[in-house]
Amino acid sequence: MRVLVVENYENPSLGQVGAAISEVGGEIDLCKPYLGDALPGDSRDHHALVVLGGGQNALADQAYPYFPALLDLIRDFEARDRAVLGICLGSQLIARAFGGHNRIGGSTEFGWQEVSLTEEASEDGVLNELPERFPIFQWHDDTFSMPPDAVRLAASSVTGNQAFRIGRATYGFQFHFEADRPMVRQWSESFAELIARKQPGWAGRLEEEMAQHGSQADAAGLTIARAWVATI
Repeated sequence: MRVLVVENYENPSLGQVGAAISEVGGEIDLCKPYLGDALPGDSRDHHALVVLGGGQNALADQAYPYFPALLDLIRDFEARDRAVLGICLGSQLIARAFGGHNRIGGSTEFGWQEVSLTEEASEDGVLNELPERFPIFQWHDDTFSMPPDAVRLAASSVTGNQAFRIGRATYGFQFHFEADRPMVRQWSESFAELIARKQPGWAGRLEEEMAQHGSQADAAGLTIARAWVATI
């Protein structure tokens, strides 16, 4: 199994998705087009695609001129029935690729927040083992409208479109289910100044928040990661 991972920003991590791929002996090909790596022209050499998050918005083609080619690549994987996963910015790019409208700003969430599954999620192979509500880590300002023919799978009180599926195995997740407690701690240290501007007092609350929500969020995230890997 070969999984193409597209990194869009410095200091991301596959987190629990990487762990789930490793559990089944998968091979990860990391591509960093924001640093000049060339994207593959199509999906023929890979069984699945993961598009990670980033601080830019999903319409930033001028600053990130590879975005249109990435949209084409997403569509090619889906057309060949190969699994696709987009997280945060990645979900916004998937939505754009299939006709959703990106909405920049006005949907800010940060930290562990509760998400609720839709009725459709109870019949979805990636989400049907999860509780109806659970905390999960969020870090975003933007959102999107649901693409035509997409199935909405999760929502929060702030952001109505938190997860969706297109076709058999193309999934977009606005929330960072890949981010377990060590990953959140690492982000909190690496982006301390940015987070302090966004969420004053976060550094002082981190341990309490982690103790309250981290275990349940980690369990939900790993369940999602393993179930998505099983679609490959």
